[in-house]
Amino acid sequence: MTALPTSKELLAQAVLNSGTLLKRYLAGFDDSNRCFVTIDLPNHPAWTLGHLAITMIRAGEKLGGPAPNPEHFVTADGKGGDDQRFDTEGVAFGSTPSMDPTHFPNFDRCVEIFDHACNSLAETIRKADDSALARDVKWGNTTIPGWSVALRMAFHNGTHTGQLADLRRSLRFESIFA
Repeated sequence: MTALPTSKELLAQAVLNSGTLLKRYLAGFDDSNRCFVTIDLPNHPAWTLGHLAITMIRAGEKLGGPAPNPEHFVTADGKGGDDQRFDTEGVAFGSTPSMDPTHFPNFDRCVEIFDHACNSLAETIRKADDSALARDVKWGNTTIPGWSVALRMAFHNGTHTGQLADLRRSLRFESIFA
């Protein structure tokens, strides 16, 4: 019988599993359509991956993790991203996704940065002192326990996975279950 994982490992795995599941819904997206939206689905895959990545990095910071890597993010006016980096302002909460692909990394790089953010947050959780996970942290307009940040990130990734699923249906992509 396998031993149960620690609480930290369960939280880390929740984040990693949410990233793995989200990436299943990226099938069919590439450089040519990474910034495609429909009238009622304004979040495109490039914005979504950048938004989730910066949100996970910010969550990790609340737990003592690293700041955004300058190889992955630049902070400008929302249009400062390029083929290698996201502009933090262009993918932040409340931002309007630009449809200009020159404001976003190429598709593979978007996925790479998203993966890095998932792994960084999971590693931060694993290394966090119990006091960091128990301490209340400011999140948006509320205060939550540090451990709850990890659960929110898994849920947040899942919410945006649903948006990708809707966009896939709108584009008449083949089912990921086919």
